[in-house]
Amino acid sequence: MKNCSLIIVIISVCLSCGVVDLSGLPIPNTNSTNNTPSLSNDEVIKGLKEALTVGIQNSVNVTGVTDGFLKNGEIRLPFPPDALKVKEKALSLGMQGQVDKFETTLNRAAEEAVKEALPIFKDAILNMSIQDGFGILKGGDGAATRFLKEKTTAGLTSAFLPKVKNATSKVQLTSYWNPIITKYNTVTALTGGEKINPDLDAYVTQLAIEGLFKMVEKEENKIRKDPGARVTDLLRKVFSSI
Repeated sequence: MKNCSLIIVIISVCLSCGVVDLSGLPIPNTNSTNNTPSLSNDEVIKGLKEALTVGIQNSVNVTGVTDGFLKNGEIRLPFPPDALKVKEKALSLGMQGQVDKFETTLNRAAEEAVKEALPIFKDAILNMSIQDGFGILKGGDGAATRFLKEKTTAGLTSAFLPKVKNATSKVQLTSYWNPIITKYNTVTALTGGEKINPDLDAYVTQLAIEGLFKMVEKEENKIRKDPGARVTDLLRKVFSSI
């Protein structure tokens, strides 16, 4: 006890004389309260699944409607890239109207497919481990969407394709495509060129999935950055912990 008192006196004297400068030393945090909410494994997983579900639903709400793809420059389906020669030839033959109708029906098929595939896409969210969950939580912008894309794209493609086929039939896609491709292949055959017949269902399927993921990622990042987008108590708790 006497030694402690002596040390205190020595330090006090040194400070008063300017011998010791403590300004560079770290100041301990005396506030023991941690404002970051503690999270259980279950809360993390449920929160991330909820975020993805909210993101998917919001995405479908804006894409699975008339002009949801067609009027959205980020995800609009253009004329198939491997058939651009067909488009150029069709335009040169005065088929502008048919080309416009064909591009419109491509996007109508995507808009229909998104609505049909929503339950399948939601089911894919269930396959998430605790380890995956914490990795996603700390993974930054788009982490949950990247995980979902990596794990489910193959399965979603298989599930989307029959939906797209039904959708392309519903919007009569081939009725606009066949006159264009028939005219092109007829002219091409006369000049010794190669016929073209791209798989339209596969094309629409791929771009519909990519477009949906792009919109889901935007929704995910909104939840990460904007507290106002965290529409439930669980979302607020989980994402305020980042």
